[in-house]
Amino acid sequence: MHFLSEELEDYVARHSEDEPELLAQLNRETHLKILQPRMLSGHFQGRVLSLLSKLVRPRHILEIGTYTGYATLCLAEGLADGGTIDTLDNNEELFDFQRRYFDASPWGPQITQHLGHALDILPTLSNTYDLVFIDADKENYPHYFELIVPMMSKGGIILSDNVLWSGKVLEEVKANDKSTRVLLEYNELLKRDPRVETVLLPIRDGLTVSRVL
Repeated sequence: MHFLSEELEDYVARHSEDEPELLAQLNRETHLKILQPRMLSGHFQGRVLSLLSKLVRPRHILEIGTYTGYATLCLAEGLADGGTIDTLDNNEELFDFQRRYFDASPWGPQITQHLGHALDILPTLSNTYDLVFIDADKENYPHYFELIVPMMSKGGIILSDNVLWSGKVLEEVKANDKSTRVLLEYNELLKRDPRVETVLLPIRDGLTVSRVL
């Protein structure tokens, strides 16, 4: 769903930073070879993620939901010297695809892929994270949030993607639509949880920025 006209979205992209060539190549190959390419963050949102990461200068980044690694590389652009990224995904078929692009970037050695279910992996991680990006199965967003908050540094940033869910958050929820129902609950959770302060940005499909207090 386009919340802005395609013409206006194009104008926004053209007046934001250019997409780096490696990411443009990853964008093209994802659309040519991988199912559901609309899951890719893409040029404009990718530049937003990159800029937010550069503002935070995180020592440790956590990403839940790697897909083809586009957002991973955008977030990596802001890493502090010697910083690391832990990126979690349960799609074994994309593992080598991700690795190829990670290793083609300057941050390959700093990116660790974790294959499996995030709810199983998160309790095994020992880093304290300065920046987290949640972009995985919507039905588990509240569970991820509860596990992540104790793992965050004070002032750390949690980014949550797809929180407007193609505008379904304003529609009557169908009985079998668990994803929309959970996202509605999640958005309310972020609004009222005293451990964070939150702004929901109408970027692409909705991006929430939550700062840990």
